[in-house]
Amino acid sequence: MFSIEQVTYKNILSVPKLTIQEKEITCIVGESGSGKTTLLRMLNHLISPDQGSITFQNEDLMDMDPIELRRKVVMLPQTPVIFQGTLRDNLEIGLRFSDKTPPSEKELEETLERVKLRKKLDENAQNLSGGEKQRLALGRILLMEPEVLLLDEPSSALDDETESLIIQTFVDYAKMYNKTLIMVTHSKALAKKFADRILQVRGGEVHEWDH
Repeated sequence: MFSIEQVTYKNILSVPKLTIQEKEITCIVGESGSGKTTLLRMLNHLISPDQGSITFQNEDLMDMDPIELRRKVVMLPQTPVIFQGTLRDNLEIGLRFSDKTPPSEKELEETLERVKLRKKLDENAQNLSGGEKQRLALGRILLMEPEVLLLDEPSSALDDETESLIIQTFVDYAKMYNKTLIMVTHSKALAKKFADRILQVRGGEVHEWDH
């Protein structure tokens, strides 16, 4: 699905060759500041490599319309954006950006249940805690139904029990609907539990981690 060839980015990353397979759960682990998020951001074309090429479904990212790419490859940053308005507004906004049909009331309520957010749709999103905002943003991603989900430390604001439940939800979703899930995580235990494949970023290089 993604093919990386001779890619370098500043003095942060150097990736001679890397392929990320379609319909797999790939976890990226490594020390803080090792370049995990940089790699994720390049897959979404939020940043461009200094040299080398990255292709998605055999098309060079540099030749793709970034908006079209991000409709297929959706990234959730570690600190997600929460928009002014209600939970409903925040869930629907991703679909509006993607020109997709608005979800039904039932779909919205089921999404909140999926991410363990027991709130009313018309509550003010700004009143949520950090962990609740993270779950709201995760719900927004699920509703968009992208081909690829890029998650950067998706559970960083959650307690251990909720973390495992939320990640399990995303893994189940990806497997049920044949999606590709690429997730940066600080937790090797989490990666070992859920990943089909683990990549370790160390010293600016990406290695296969045999678990």
